[in-house]
Amino acid sequence: LFTKDQKIELAEKMAEMGIHRIEAGMPAVSPQDREAIVEIAKRYNQKGSPEIFAFARCMRDDVKLAADCGVKGVVVEIPASEHIVKYAYRWPYEKAIELAIDATLCAKEQGLYTVFFPIDGTRTELNTFMNLITRVANEGHMDALAIVDTFGGLAPSACSYLVKEIKKKIDKPLELHFHDDYGLGAANTLAGLSAGAEVRHTSISGIGERAGNTPYEQVALALLTMYGKDTGLKYDRMYGLSQLMRKMTGLPLRPNMGIVG
Repeated sequence: LFTKDQKIELAEKMAEMGIHRIEAGMPAVSPQDREAIVEIAKRYNQKGSPEIFAFARCMRDDVKLAADCGVKGVVVEIPASEHIVKYAYRWPYEKAIELAIDATLCAKEQGLYTVFFPIDGTRTELNTFMNLITRVANEGHMDALAIVDTFGGLAPSACSYLVKEIKKKIDKPLELHFHDDYGLGAANTLAGLSAGAEVRHTSISGIGERAGNTPYEQVALALLTMYGKDTGLKYDRMYGLSQLMRKMTGLPLRPNMGIVG
């Protein structure tokens, strides 16, 4: 875990680079995490860039903690796959839906931009997943929906299909949150954007649990050089930000890793 001061320093460097949104942490994790989020939100939300978001479980108390931190938005998570709901949480599936509806309505009441984040969505049976997201969209609240590949098993062709199928069901911006277990995080993200998704969740040099998340460096430069889409970042600062993260975490990168190796 990053310390409060480390989070603030990373946020400063990301803001200087032009990162559009920073998900600064989950305030329910610890007082230190909450203090870091408050400080980061205080520094940047008034300027409008980067937008500062917090993470919350599908619980009213979590959502209210996020709102108290002064963030602009909240990412609200709930397990989507019946496997996790049944065996990890030991809930009936309807409970997951009801909690998601209640927590997202609470986020709306708090005036937060709400991203609904169904964990393990890409391994969820399609009809079950569509029922979950349409129920939350219609009975709860979402400003955007995250497609979440929690275990990194999505393929680019499946990603394109899923984006198009979701677009038929709900008229909300789609955000792409992919893990990199098969090295497909950037490929899936580009496929999802090409299919009509609007927002990409990425991390510095792929940091994240297990094999990590989609590296923002690869996506941003692929968009710039392959698709002619300039995201407005200061690309010459990528290497320095990667070095700072590695110094803080001790996370080594292979010498020939693309962009920052």
